[in-house]
Amino acid sequence: MSPITMKTTDDGRSTRWENHRTERRLELARAARKAVHQHGPEISMDEIATYAGTSKSIVYRYFVDKPGLQTAVGEAVVKQIQEEIAAAAQAATSPKDALWSMVEVYLSMIEHSPNVYYFVTHNTTVPFLESLADTVAKPFAQTMAASQIDAAAWGTGAVGFIRSTSEWWLTNIDSPGMPTKEELTDRIARWLWSGIRTANVTNEPTVQS
Repeated sequence: MSPITMKTTDDGRSTRWENHRTERRLELARAARKAVHQHGPEISMDEIATYAGTSKSIVYRYFVDKPGLQTAVGEAVVKQIQEEIAAAAQAATSPKDALWSMVEVYLSMIEHSPNVYYFVTHNTTVPFLESLADTVAKPFAQTMAASQIDAAAWGTGAVGFIRSTSEWWLTNIDSPGMPTKEELTDRIARWLWSGIRTANVTNEPTVQS
């Protein structure tokens, strides 16, 4: 066998192995997400391995430790949320409707699986909501013709507000008088939109005398 043929064969094997490893990693991350959904964010690696039908040593081979697994699950969740938010924004007929749809997608996610939400947002390196700031900032930028800096600042503040309010709601959801998901969606979107409409956006900073 010539050196060129050997190199081609080795490259093919390497590619197949990497593809297999990537697919196996995704399978384990999906299994972990389902296990967390059913058993809670404090689930152990042993329990996750059992749910996935494998051993803890195999899970560690792909993720090193629990934070590594949290990161992988978090990346998958963020990707899904980004896709759903982008689709909702694209289907909206106005920036106001786009903002409402984004808030609704986020609240639906945490209502559907608070266990997964807490698993990926606590003790993980994934910048969970921060990665959504650019998308959320678009209605603001479109409506106010805002500068890139103003839009980034508003988007970052908006996602922080959405996160804090949503977690408060999730913690107190069974308390008397708490709004439904639909009511809270409307309130958050309305409060944020009111801020957009009354904002005095300029490209020059205001200096306090």
